Amino acid sequence: MSKILTGIGASAGIAIAKAFRLEEPNLHVDKKEVADKEAEVQRFEAAISQSTTELQKIRDHAKEELGADKADIFEAHLLVLSDPELLTPVKEKITQEGANAEFAMKETADMFVTMFESMDNEYMRERAADIRDVTKRVIANLLDVEIPNPSMIAEEVIIVAEDLTPSDTAQLNRQFVKGFTTNIGGRTSHSAIMARSMEIPAVVGTKTAMAEIENGTLVILDGKDGKVLVNPEPAVVKDYEEKKAAHEAYKAELAKFVDVPTVSADGRQVELAANIGTPEDVNGVLENGGEGIGLYRTEFLYMGRDQLPTEEEQFTAYKTVLERMEGKPVVVRTLDIGGDKELPYLDLPKEMNPFLGFRAIRLCLEMQDMFRTQLRALLRASTFGNLKVMFPMIATLEEFRQAKAMLLEEKTKLEQEGTAVSDAIEVGMMVEIPSSAVMADVFAKEVDFFSIGTNDLIQYTMAADRMNERVSYLYQPYNPAILRLIKMVIDAAHKEGKWAGMCGEMAGSEVAIPILLGLGLDEFSMSASSILPARSAILHLSQKEISEFNEQILRMDTAEEVEAFVRNKFLKK
Repeated sequence: MSKILTGIGASAGIAIAKAFRLEEPNLHVDKKEVADKEAEVQRFEAAISQSTTELQKIRDHAKEELGADKADIFEAHLLVLSDPELLTPVKEKITQEGANAEFAMKETADMFVTMFESMDNEYMRERAADIRDVTKRVIANLLDVEIPNPSMIAEEVIIVAEDLTPSDTAQLNRQFVKGFTTNIGGRTSHSAIMARSMEIPAVVGTKTAMAEIENGTLVILDGKDGKVLVNPEPAVVKDYEEKKAAHEAYKAELAKFVDVPTVSADGRQVELAANIGTPEDVNGVLENGGEGIGLYRTEFLYMGRDQLPTEEEQFTAYKTVLERMEGKPVVVRTLDIGGDKELPYLDLPKEMNPFLGFRAIRLCLEMQDMFRTQLRALLRASTFGNLKVMFPMIATLEEFRQAKAMLLEEKTKLEQEGTAVSDAIEVGMMVEIPSSAVMADVFAKEVDFFSIGTNDLIQYTMAADRMNERVSYLYQPYNPAILRLIKMVIDAAHKEGKWAGMCGEMAGSEVAIPILLGLGLDEFSMSASSILPARSAILHLSQKEISEFNEQILRMDTAEEVEAFVRNKFLKK
């Protein structure tokens, strides 16, 4: 029986394929006595060998697709698999107690997990997670139960899951995973942002996808309208195949704008840049005609590993991106950890409200050794391209001054050591806290540029956690309160002869683009897949014509009123 599920369209496009449920397998283990202990040890060793081979394949795939830093987590898992501290007790339980291998593995692993989880050190607690993951794989192989692994999918599928973690999405095989749908999540969740960077359709927040969709069921995913059609009728499939072909034709039509400058119909030139997380993401930027990188999220260099990246590792990553962009601007955001992004090995205390806590620049100004290492790596890489450095979550002028002073101190040290550093590095800040938007006229005298981070600016202004589905209705990019703050920032920058960009998801929204163009935004930074649709839109818009309606838009009462006005006035096809 066919049915339609509705959710949030997180990444545009249409996918038609069988469902692949990404769920935890049943790995229940009972204790059994074995007659042939030697044969049972051999069975255990075979499962270890099989698990090792599987993890090596996953590691190699992650390294090829996402880079060595993302593959480090699997190196850690391989070390666990070869650790005699874990394996010897398992074999002893088999040979001395006659226990079956599954039970021996589980009981031994549970002991280590309990021991590590009871420790105060967060890093050791993370090792418990590694043991749990590895144990699950070994037991699955002993029970001959398949663990769903998105990196090893070898046919066209649509992933169905409760949620997708960053590590889940990092393993997706782009050749075969045609899209995904999840029970939870929003447009700005990690999985949604990853889907847009991978340019695959996604519908999140359906609430019931896991309950309604069985493995192998034919599914149609409409990532623009936020619909999931389960077991559709042949006529519906035909209709969506035509829509899919039309969407592909639209993408092919957009391709002709790859090398076209982004100039409005009345001659205003703006910059269309991309948000990236790893050096590998530069491919998508160049393929989509990005005129720069407006946000390089450096925290991904620090995640999925068990220690801080070295200065040399960071230097190599930054140098690679700068060289590949061949002189186009690259805005690098310094480490933005905290909120929903943790680094277990830092062993930071748990907070009641991490989004409002010890994160981003607050953390870096206190953990100066870590921060200065990153600044040195950036400065050393600066001679290989057009680097701009941006500090995140600045709330006060003192924070900006302190961060910039550290950057200049490290620059002086490097030059004294004989290391070349560019003299053309612009130093700017994210505007994502209402206090900095309100004080933009003061900040503008000292920064070289602003980049408005709307994902956080909206949640802080509206006092609504963007990850909380129950208050997701308050995530309102077009709310006049947000638009007024944005105007304050742009006007303050221009008054001091500085430029203002935006690197939040709002920058790529078809409704926001006319408004932002009218307000005078200089740089729009977005998912690489949004660049060509945005360029096509701007080429047909007149900034002068839109700006005449600025005051009217800013005086409107609601976000709905703003959206309806923009759609009717500027987006009519």
